[in-house]
Amino acid sequence: MSNNNSGEMPLGQKILESPFLLLALGILTMFVFYTIWGFIEVYNLPQSTLP
Repeated sequence: MSNNNSGEMPLGQKILESPFLLLALGILTMFVFYTIWGFIEVYNLPQSTLP
């Protein structure tokens, strides 16, 4: 394993050490998940008949 002392943190460490970035990532993930789920549910609805 090489010893990297350049001072730059990996992306995963940046995300896990920043609470605001972690919060934004969690909200964005849930927004995308529920939006896609909603579109799939609307697409699978049966066509209704009008009176």
